[in-house]
Amino acid sequence: MAFRLSDKRCEEIKEIVVSTFEELNIKCIPISGFEMATKLNAIIIPYSSKSENARQIMMTESEDGFSVKRDGIWYIFYNDSKGYGRINNTLMHECGHIVLDHTEDSELAEAEAKFFAKYALAPPALIHKLGLKDSYEVYMHFDISLEAAGYAYSYYCKWLNYGNKNYTNYELKLLQLFKEAV
Repeated sequence: MAFRLSDKRCEEIKEIVVSTFEELNIKCIPISGFEMATKLNAIIIPYSSKSENARQIMMTESEDGFSVKRDGIWYIFYNDSKGYGRINNTLMHECGHIVLDHTEDSELAEAEAKFFAKYALAPPALIHKLGLKDSYEVYMHFDISLEAAGYAYSYYCKWLNYGNKNYTNYELKLLQLFKEAV
C-alpha cells in the first residue's frame, strides 16, 4: 500500500509548487521538468551519456531516474530511453526532492515528490481554465504520458467534486502566472 500524505501536507506542497513557479518564472504550458531543473541549477545527466557499466548501476538505482546532492550541487540522472512524458515526470519528481529539500530516501519523501510532480505538471485549476474534457486532452495540452494524464484528469475530477467551488489564493496566483498560456 502506498504512503498517503495528509490533506494538510498536500495543500502545503501545492502552495510550494506555485511559489516555485513564481520564483523561477515558470509560466508556459506544457510545464517542463527540464526548465524547472535548469532554473534550480541542477545538472541534468542522461543515462546514455555514461558507460554501459555505469548505466547498469543507474538502472539498479532507478529505471526512470534519481537525484543526488554532492558538494552543494544537485545532479539529476534520467533514463533518456523512455518517452518524453515519462522523462518530464521523472525530472519534475526529482525537482520535487530538490525543492522540498529531501536529504534522505524515505516513503514520505517519495510520496511528497510524487505528489509535487503530479500537481506541478497538470494543476487542476489550469485543466479547469482550459476547459479540458478528458484525459486525452490533458495529455495533448500538458505533454505528459497518457498514464499521467489519466491520473491528472482523475485528480481534476475529484478537485471539481470535492474541492471548494472558489479558487484558493495559490490557485489564483497560478492562474495569474499562466494567464497568457490559458
